[in-house]
Amino acid sequence: MTEQAVANDQFRYQAVERHILSMIDKGALGLGDKLPSLRTMSTNLGMSISTVNQAYVELERKGVVEARPRSGFYVQRRSIRLPKTESAAAPMDAPRPVTRSGLIQTVLESVGRDDAVELCVIAPGAELLPLKELGKITASMIREHPERALGYAPIPGDPELIRQIAFHSMEHGIPVQPDDPIITAGCMESLNLALRSVCRRGNTVLIQGPTYYCFLQLLETLGLRAIEIPSNPEGGVSPDDLAHALKTFDISACILAPNFNNPDSSLTPDDAKEEIVSLLARRDIPLIEDDVSTDLHFTPKRPGTFKQFDRKGLVMLCSSFSKTLAPGYRVGWLLPGRFRDKVLEMKATTNVSTSAPAQMAIGEYLRQGRMARHLKRLRLQLEKQMDTMQFHLERHFPKGTRVTHPTGGMVLWLELPGDVDTVELFFQARSRSIGIAPGAIFSTQDKFSNYIRLSCGTPWSQRLDEGIRQLGTMAAAMGR
Repeated sequence: MTEQAVANDQFRYQAVERHILSMIDKGALGLGDKLPSLRTMSTNLGMSISTVNQAYVELERKGVVEARPRSGFYVQRRSIRLPKTESAAAPMDAPRPVTRSGLIQTVLESVGRDDAVELCVIAPGAELLPLKELGKITASMIREHPERALGYAPIPGDPELIRQIAFHSMEHGIPVQPDDPIITAGCMESLNLALRSVCRRGNTVLIQGPTYYCFLQLLETLGLRAIEIPSNPEGGVSPDDLAHALKTFDISACILAPNFNNPDSSLTPDDAKEEIVSLLARRDIPLIEDDVSTDLHFTPKRPGTFKQFDRKGLVMLCSSFSKTLAPGYRVGWLLPGRFRDKVLEMKATTNVSTSAPAQMAIGEYLRQGRMARHLKRLRLQLEKQMDTMQFHLERHFPKGTRVTHPTGGMVLWLELPGDVDTVELFFQARSRSIGIAPGAIFSTQDKFSNYIRLSCGTPWSQRLDEGIRQLGTMAAAMGR
């Protein structure tokens, strides 16, 4: 073979390599996806099968793909899981006041902005939402029922939406009556009402760490103190850690997210959920359950909830449609258990009722049976986006970075190597219009200073690729 022929062959297989990497970059191939067959790729690119095979073998050598006997080539799943959290990572020596509001407010300034590479706000991209369907249904509700749509909704909520939520809950084994749900302005109002109905200023609330920073802000606003037990990325909250805290401190309530906790995406096993509910029931301690991400499971079976094991009405399940259907509609719900009357009293004196048109539209969307199909498509796309993000993090972030590999939700929890101060990284990224959430705001303790949370809700794009590339470069420079 002549020197020119060898050069041409190298150019051809490298072109195939670049084509495969481009498919991964754009999200057309996610981690674990099967590559097109040699024959298909040969036909599509007009290359010989031997050239395509050479490219696939080279990508395998580089660790980008893996060959499976009698099956084909697959994009390698190489992201590294975070190690288990040690239960004794921080001593539970006393309840702590919550003082994170200043930094949290700065992080929240990015909500609703469209001029930044947004890796902070947890919501599905607009491309993943049934905008046209919901828009048509909303317009028809207002047109056909103008008095109802433009007036006050009942304080508990729109009757049809309440029925649909109750049906959905019973379908998943949650013991509720058809009129139990109370409709709220998003999950945050549910959590607010739940906490206010069972706690008083100065009380101590048990939380998991890390936990959603808005929980911490809510505790601070209500004058509550926190006891923090570890959340393990591999197994969620341990009943043993909970039992130890209950024996040591006077706890008024718990607020936990057992399914795809924000930010570490931990999943507490169902048997541990049952044990936790039992431990709290013996002491008559209310459990406030954040359930916003349960429907975003990537596995065939939907995880169970704390509420499924509730026999005394002590579990108050809080959820919303913000992570699945319509963030801007601000419609959530609360299953209040034995605290329903108190919650309704507080709801009436807080905002009277939730937006009537939004409730009516979502209720009709559910009644028409559209939600199940939408969720199936959404889960597949979010898993693909998460895989794509993990691939790019491994390419662009400094060596030693570790990342969770969740089985649901839409966030990744990154541990950066060395002494990287992620609050400083947050401000540097912000100056370049890149939004991230630094680890410090997810705990009352001085932990997670080298962690960040990234959202995977938006479909992959060149803009996201450049944002991750810049973020990785900044992190690498800070770790030197």
